[in-house]
Amino acid sequence: MFLAQNLLEALESLTSNKLRSGLTMLGIVIGVAAVIAMLSVGQGASASITGAINEIGTNLIFVIPGGQEDVTVTRPLTMGDARAIADPLQAPSVLLVAPMIQSRVDVTVGGQSHSTQLQAVTADYQQVRNVTLSDGEFINDDQVLGRASVVVLGSDVADNLFGTTVGLVGETVRLQGQPFRIIGVEESKGGSGFASQDDHVTIPLTTAQARFTAQRGGAPDRLDMILAQSVTTEAVPQAVTEIEEILRLRHRVQVGKDDFTTFKQQDILQTAAQITGVLTIFLGGIAAISLLVGGIGIMNIMLVSVTERTREIGLRKALGARRRDILIQFLTESATLSLAGGIIGILLGWFMAWAVGQIATATGNDFTPVVGVDSILLATIFSAAVGLFFGIYPASRAASLQPVEALRYE
Repeated sequence: MFLAQNLLEALESLTSNKLRSGLTMLGIVIGVAAVIAMLSVGQGASASITGAINEIGTNLIFVIPGGQEDVTVTRPLTMGDARAIADPLQAPSVLLVAPMIQSRVDVTVGGQSHSTQLQAVTADYQQVRNVTLSDGEFINDDQVLGRASVVVLGSDVADNLFGTTVGLVGETVRLQGQPFRIIGVEESKGGSGFASQDDHVTIPLTTAQARFTAQRGGAPDRLDMILAQSVTTEAVPQAVTEIEEILRLRHRVQVGKDDFTTFKQQDILQTAAQITGVLTIFLGGIAAISLLVGGIGIMNIMLVSVTERTREIGLRKALGARRRDILIQFLTESATLSLAGGIIGILLGWFMAWAVGQIATATGNDFTPVVGVDSILLATIFSAAVGLFFGIYPASRAASLQPVEALRYE
């Protein structure tokens, strides 16, 4: 009953000057909305990035040439290395191996040209990287063995050259002036600019070795990367150990002097989670500054309220109100202001997050802000704490007034 009475008195006092109370709440509203929106954007970005990485698979292992900086003599990765890693007797924890060559290539059709990334792979690449197609089929073993002039387009390349991603199977494009028949188009994976996962073309590895690598004077057996897939996610560490032992033996290097580097998809996932986590905290911290500004506004208005109601405080004390009663009354007012602003801020923050998601969808980005219960609770508790913290001094000042002096105040 005592609490309800204090709450009614606080509402009556605040509604007596609606404009001032509304402007005071505005700082809290903006602060809470900013915290909700920023945290939801950060969590949405984290979910989007980790989801995209998980789609590739958590049992994926990358092997690239080059080791530590003090290793001066290095050997390139070769098809022999890939075949050795794929040998189940030497690496029983490895399920599939996909050797790969990468370079830049100009793709032209009908006088229109597009520079993109060339990926030369084997048929196992589709399963290793979970490649899905929107049209046609992926490269098969017969095409790799026959050094076929076939190509699978990324969705960005298809859009740029043809303005569509459907009905392109059987069409011909030229890679560095050489004709290739389109056999498929990959589904869009998202991203834009340098981060696009769809701006590439894929051809058989043997075709690239015969037509591009050999013509440029490079070693036809040389690889830019070897992708390996372990039998299970739990077997990744053992698979990495087996791969490293095979390559050390073949390259005749000692432990610690590796002329190659292995890293796991799990490492990328952990790094991405750490980066997005720090980004989310950073965004939330910046938004929380506006909450502090709102709290200062509450303290300022409550101090003004104490000054204006000095005679009222003196009269209440003269009629028997205790110091604690005055203190609780003003703390209730500041907490009510803050909580009301927090509730409105939560609704506004949710709307802002929804608007960001709609804009991302409209621009073709697979990104959905996540408004979590934890961020709502954090914003609510923090807004209430701000109201109480910044209301303590004005409430204490009001409670410390002497009745006689307060009644004589003009």
